[in-house]
Order: sequence, then C-alpha cells, then structure tokens
Amino acid sequence: MAPYFHSALHLIRALWTLVKSRGCAIIRPPRDGGIRYRGLTQEQIRSVHVLPLDYEIEYICRGNRVIIGPNVRKCLPNGTWTDLTQRSKCLLQCPRVWTSLENGRVSQWPLGPPVEGMVLQYSCLPGFILVGRNSTHCNKLGKWDSPKPVCHCYFPDTTLRGPSPPPCKKKLYIGALFPMSGGWPGGQACLPSAQMALDLVNKRTDILPEYELELIHYDSMCDPGEATKLLYDLLYTEPIKMVLMPGCSSVSTLVAEAARMWNLIVLSYGSSSPALSNRQRFPTFFRTHPSATLHNPTRVQLFQKWKWTKIATIQQTTEVFTSTLDDLEARTKEAGIEISVRQSFLTDPAPAVKNLKRQDARIIVGLFYETEARKVFCEVYKEKLYGKKYVWFLIGWYADNWFKIKDPSINCTVEQMTEAVEGHVTTEIVMLNPETVRGASNLTSQEFLNQLMSKLGGKNPEETGGFQEAPLAYDAVWALALALNKTVGPLKAKGRRLEDFNYNNRDITAEIYRALNTSSFEGVSGHVVFDAQGSRMAWTLIEQLQGGSYKKIGYFDSTKGNLSWYGNDRWIGPGPPADQTVVIEEFRFLSQKLFVSVSVFAGLGILLGIVCLTFNIYNSNVRYIQNSQPYLNNMTAVGCMMALAAVFPLGLDGHHVHRKQFPVVCQFRLWLLGLGFSLAYGSMFTKIWWVHTVFTKKDDKKEKRKHLEPWKLYATVGVLLVIDVLSLMIWQIVDPLHVTVEKFVREAPKGDLDVLIQPLLEHCSSDKMNTWLGVVYGYKGLLLLLGIFLAYETKSISTEKINDHRAVGMAIYNVSVLCMITAPVTMILSSQQDASFAFASLAIVFSVYITLVVLFVPKMRRLITRGEWQSDTQETVKTQGSSTNNNDEEKSRQLERENKELQKIIQEKEERVSELRNQLNHSTPLLPPDGKISRNNCHTSRLQLLYK
Repeated sequence: MAPYFHSALHLIRALWTLVKSRGCAIIRPPRDGGIRYRGLTQEQIRSVHVLPLDYEIEYICRGNRVIIGPNVRKCLPNGTWTDLTQRSKCLLQCPRVWTSLENGRVSQWPLGPPVEGMVLQYSCLPGFILVGRNSTHCNKLGKWDSPKPVCHCYFPDTTLRGPSPPPCKKKLYIGALFPMSGGWPGGQACLPSAQMALDLVNKRTDILPEYELELIHYDSMCDPGEATKLLYDLLYTEPIKMVLMPGCSSVSTLVAEAARMWNLIVLSYGSSSPALSNRQRFPTFFRTHPSATLHNPTRVQLFQKWKWTKIATIQQTTEVFTSTLDDLEARTKEAGIEISVRQSFLTDPAPAVKNLKRQDARIIVGLFYETEARKVFCEVYKEKLYGKKYVWFLIGWYADNWFKIKDPSINCTVEQMTEAVEGHVTTEIVMLNPETVRGASNLTSQEFLNQLMSKLGGKNPEETGGFQEAPLAYDAVWALALALNKTVGPLKAKGRRLEDFNYNNRDITAEIYRALNTSSFEGVSGHVVFDAQGSRMAWTLIEQLQGGSYKKIGYFDSTKGNLSWYGNDRWIGPGPPADQTVVIEEFRFLSQKLFVSVSVFAGLGILLGIVCLTFNIYNSNVRYIQNSQPYLNNMTAVGCMMALAAVFPLGLDGHHVHRKQFPVVCQFRLWLLGLGFSLAYGSMFTKIWWVHTVFTKKDDKKEKRKHLEPWKLYATVGVLLVIDVLSLMIWQIVDPLHVTVEKFVREAPKGDLDVLIQPLLEHCSSDKMNTWLGVVYGYKGLLLLLGIFLAYETKSISTEKINDHRAVGMAIYNVSVLCMITAPVTMILSSQQDASFAFASLAIVFSVYITLVVLFVPKMRRLITRGEWQSDTQETVKTQGSSTNNNDEEKSRQLERENKELQKIIQEKEERVSELRNQLNHSTPLLPPDGKISRNNCHTSRLQLLYK
C-alpha cells in the first residue's frame, strides 16, 4: 500500500499544480453532517486543499437528520461553489403523523419535510369540532411541542334555534392510483367519473348514511416503479385506507400482490391482464374491467366465421399481453386454428413487423398499448403490411382517434397512419349499457355520458384517455359503496364498525370481500357481477374502422356463445382476405405441338420399319439377303418399331390420361423402350460379337471359320432379351413404378391477384429409382462400349456369312453415341418436360432412322439396281458371282498378309548373315586364297552354321 499511497500523493500534488490557478477550496460541512468526496480516499482527502473545476461534493447527515437546503455543490470557474447563498443544514425530523388530520385540514410553514422550526396549523371540516391545540411546533429534539389534535363529530342540539352545522359523517378513505399519462392515460376520464360517483353516493341517504367516502389519489403514470413509491405513501401516511383502486394492469398486479399483507381489498376499474384472475396470487382482487381473455372467444368466433385457420400475433412484452396471448393460443388450438407466427417486442417493433412480412402473415392479432400501437402501424405502413390482403385485430380501448394523435416517437404522417389502419377490426368489452335502463345510480348510460362531458369541460372524448373505461370507474365506486353498505349490518351484529378498520383487522376485510363477491346490480356499464376469480362478466363489442371512423359490426355473448351480426362489415377487396397466400397448383404439361411433331416422325419411322421388315421377309430367299442373317435383321426392325412406339407413352401426361391410369403409361414406356432396345441393339451386337469371335482367331483352321451356326446367333439375342425381361420383372415386382409429383418454386401470376402459382410436374418413379437406373444404365453402357470396341476390331474383316457387319458396326457407333449422350442429359433435364421429352424422343427417332437406313437401304439399292430378285436362276448365278468376288477378295487379303510375314522373315535372315560374316572376318578363313568358293569347299558344319 505504501508505494500506491506515495504515487497517489504525487498525483494529487501534480493535480494541485495544474489547478491551483483554477479550482475551489474545500469548504466545511454543515453541523451534524459530513461531505462525500467522489473518487477520493480518506488519505487523499486529508492532503488536498483545492478541488478541480466541475468537481461535485455531496452533503450527508448523521442519524435521523435530513438535509435542508442544497445537498450537492459544484465547483465553478470563478473558484466558488454553487448556491453558497443558500445555507445547508442537518436538522432532526419530526414524525409525519402530525402533518395530516382526519376530518380536518393542516397547513404548514415553511413548506418541506417536517423538521425543527416547522409550524403546523389545524382546522376541522364543517360538522367537526377541533379538540386540542390548533398549532404545534417541531423543536430541536425532533419532537412536536404538543399532542396531535383530533376532529370530533358535531351533533346539533335540536333544542337550540338558529342555524347549526350539519351533522357530521365519519369518513372512509379510498386510496386510488389514476394513470394520467403513460402507456394508458386512463385517469383523464376515469378520475372525473369516479368523483361523480362519490358525490352521488355521499348525497344518498339510503347508502352509508353515517359515512362519507373520500378519494385520495395519485398519478401512477401506468408505471410500476412510480406506483411502488405511491403505494408506500398511501399505506404509511394517514388516514387509513379501506380499499385500494388502481388502474393499468402492470400497476394493479403490483398493488394486488402487496395488498394481501395489509388485509386490503383491491377493486380495479381498468385492468385487463388475465394473470390477475389468479385467486391464489391475488386473493382480495376484484375488477369491473373484464379480463383481456374475454376478447379471445370473440376473436376465435370471428376466425371461424371468416374461415381462417392460420393467424399471426405481435405483442408488446408485458405480462398482460403475454398471458392474453397464451390463452388465445390454447383456444385457437382447441378450435383447430394455427398460430403460425408469434412475434414480440419491447420498445422497437420494426424487427417484429419485418418478420411478419417475411413470413407472409395475413391475419394478425396485435396486443400492445396505444402509444406502442402508433409505432407498430408506422412500421406497418413502411412494410406495406396493410390493404386488401391483410386484417389486423386490435384492442378496442384505444381513443377513437389514436392513430391521428401526433407522436414525436414516430416519423409517419397522419395520412400515412390513416391509410395503414383502415379496415382493422377491434374487439372491445361492452363498457356502456346499450339499453336505456336506470340502475343503482338512477342514471341511464346516456345521462351519465352527458354529465361526464360536462365534468370534462368540453374536452374531445377521442382525445381523452380512458373515456371508454369511464363507466367502469363509475360502477367500481358504486360496487364498493353498495358492498360497504351491505357490511354495516353484519359488522354491527358483531359489535364492529367500518371506522374500526385497520391493516390488521381481517374480519372487516372478510365482510367486505363477501359483499363484493355477491354484488349484482345494474350500472351504467351494464349488469355488474363478478365471477369466482373476481373478474367482471360482460359482452364483447366488435367494431371495424371504415373510412377513418369505427363502425359497430356485431356483439358476442361469450357466456352463451351467441354472435349478433349486423352484416355491415366492409373490406378493401371483394371480401375477407385469405389467411395465407392462396396457392394454386398448376401441372406442367408437355407442349402439344412438340408431342404431335415428334409423334409424326415416330409414326413415319414405324412405317419405314414395316417397309424394311416386309422387304426383308419378302426377299429372304435371295442369296445376298440370306448372307446378312435376315432373322436378326427382322429382330432389329421389330425392336426399332417398339422403340419408336415408346415415344407415344413417353409424351403422355396428365393432360391425356387420369392420374390413376398414369402408372400403366409408365409401364408401357419402360417395357417398350427396354425390349425394343434389347431386340434392335441386341441383334446388331450379336452379329458383331460372332464376327469378332469367329473371324479374328488365329489358332482356328480356315475350314472351322467357314461354319457359323445360326442357332448360336439366335441364342445370343435370346440371352440378352431374357436378361432384360428378368431385370424389368424384378424391378416392377420389388419396386414398381408409380407417379411422383415434383414441386417447383412458386410463381406470381400476372395481374394484381393474391395468389401464387405452384408449378407441379408428374414423373414416373419408384422408391429406389436411382439404384435401378444405375443398374440398367451400367449394364447397357457396358454393352454399348463393348459394341463400339467390337465394331472397331472387325472393320477390316470380310465374310460371306454376315455380309453387312460393317453396316452393323456403323449403326452401333451412332446408336451408342446417341444413347450415352441422351441418358445423362435427360436425367439433368428431368425437371424441364419439353426439353427432356424432345431430347429423349429425338434421340430414339434418330437412332432408329440411322439403324434402318444403314442396314436396309443398301440392300434395297443393291437388289433394285442389280435386279437380283427377278428369278431364282439369275439370283443363284448372281449370288455365286457375288460369292466368287467375295472369295477373291478374301484370298487377295490373305496373300498380302502372308507376303508381309515372309518379308519379315527374310529381313531377320539377312541380319543373321551379316552377323556371321563379321565373325568369319575375325577367325580362320573359310575361303581359299583366291577368295572363291565352290561346292566342294562347303563343309557340312559350316553350312549349318550359316543357316543356324
């Protein structure tokens, strides 16, 4: 600590050096008090003599003393402290009880808290006599110099003549909190209404004839924090209050929860929170304002009337709205209605409103106070969350022109607010009796309104907070007065009186509770009766804002479930909007022009196939046709026609057949295309396979190559066909094809329509479609690749047994390329029905046309140009000539191959001779000296060496 202390000391000295020309000297505290130096320790305070500019000190007093005069002083630039002309003192405080007088008045001098030197003057109200001194003085010991006086009731002497004071009534005090400002300024009209009721009750001789009710009220500003302070003042200052009357749900919650500790009855005139219906938490609470949950049965009834099953909510984060919304959620769930979006906000509703817009909320229930409602609808205007597509449900107890009141917290004009709120619906508790009846106060509802308007001094009701709830405050006073009047007899029987009430007396509280609980009378707000939870039971009024003003469109009696409907509801659109964007499902169908065009080509291809098949069968005895394996060609033609026939079901969709028959179309597609491919391509593959197998083997003898049994060819095609049939059967048994519907991104239609188009596309599919396609495509793909390979390997082979294998190879090339391109492309384009059909069908058409033209057109041309079909003799001769030509060509190619092999052997021998000559040059000469050689000189061993 020592180093820290020294460093702080140096800092203070440096500070003193800087501010010694600008600062204030330390001053002495008041007597019996001290000074709080902010930010300085005791050691630092002892070493500092001048405090810097703008530094503040605070006076504190010891014991029960309070500061009189300025309690904070600030250092000024001129080196002085603020308010030095006003002396600050620490004085003892005298008891506050002396500052109030029951049935009397107290004036004090000087004004302020009761401290030494204060003088109080007492006087009694008419009908009361002061007993005791009429003044008292607070001395230096913190005590009053005389006992507190009292005001006793004066009973006139009937024997004396002349005027005398009226007989006095004992006062019963009601502590009330009226919010004159804040989120709900209901006290502006409710306070005058309550005072009207008190005046009338106090004039009645048949209600509490020996008592007078007096209202002690404060402005709670609808703020629980402010209400806490005011409640403390009500409870801890005389006189004793028999009943508390708070308004505003948040304040009533606080008061009702605390009142049980003082055995106080709480009667609220303006609290709608459902949480207040909890008897265990609020055992002494009553209210003439029905619970906010009374709106919910009405809302559910309207949802059902307008056939809405999906709603959204936005609420201010307070207990009253949260509990109301919880109750609404339970009721809507029971009615089969979904709350799809639930948003809340504390002070800024902008994010919540944006979320409503983003999630396509249409029917929106808003729960918030009037001040927040203006903020919400300013954001609603900005987000365009209003108009013929939307309906807002609001609370009905706002002022009628709440959206026209200028509010500095929003940046929207009155015109913009008026546009945003047009058409919204409000549910409001019936707070004014619609019938012309005289109740307990002997006033009709209209007479009450006339008197209230006179009391308000001509104020605009639309601009007066709580005007709608004013009848509830009026009836609350009457309910209390009638209940207290009902308790006088039972209490008298027990030897008790109402004026005996104190905060520890539970018996009187119990009597008042029983009287209120059984209340039943006609008030200006309707029939007043409380349920088991102390809440008022009432009807609900339904209104709609039409042309800037509210119009009644119906009533709902929640106790009986009866909806009285006027039928004058008006909408911006043709009627009530949909609870969500109406989605119209629209199937995408194949272009009929495309389907007809491709079908024409497919039909012509089938005709071409029939011509080719007929030609092949008719000329099957011609030698040239026989050498091309006509039965395999017939299979090819039949397979091509089946493949072309698959084009027709491939183009059929929901436009042509019902969805129930669509699986049959899917089967036709699969079987026609699968078997057509197996016959057409399988027969061509068989030819090229056996040409490669028989005529490319070097080990076989030529005689063996000449024999090619036809049954092997047919067996090969049969094997391929059986494989396809079995695989398709297994597929359809294990995982049959069915219709699936693909959904696309929703599209907005042309024109101002509140709908979205949901494009749909029907597909033939199965549960494991990709697996089956992978197996089929893998098997077929291998066949295609193998076919290409075999066609390439046999391109130079010539044989009379299969004389068209080169044409077959060319057809295989084209078919394989088209198939391997089409298969993946059609999978990619499966969501585009026109492109997918065009690509697949044209690939089939082109493949078939190429195959038929390549295989059959050359045969037709040859027979037509050479006339080989004219007679059997000519046919035989020409066939023999053709065979001879084919044999010559075969022999010529065989000789060329043998010549190349011999040339290779000769080259190897020459290289061997050159090697041997080199060896002779480096060894014993084999030749005689003359360099010539003769047969006699050739030894056998040397000849063997030469040709080794």
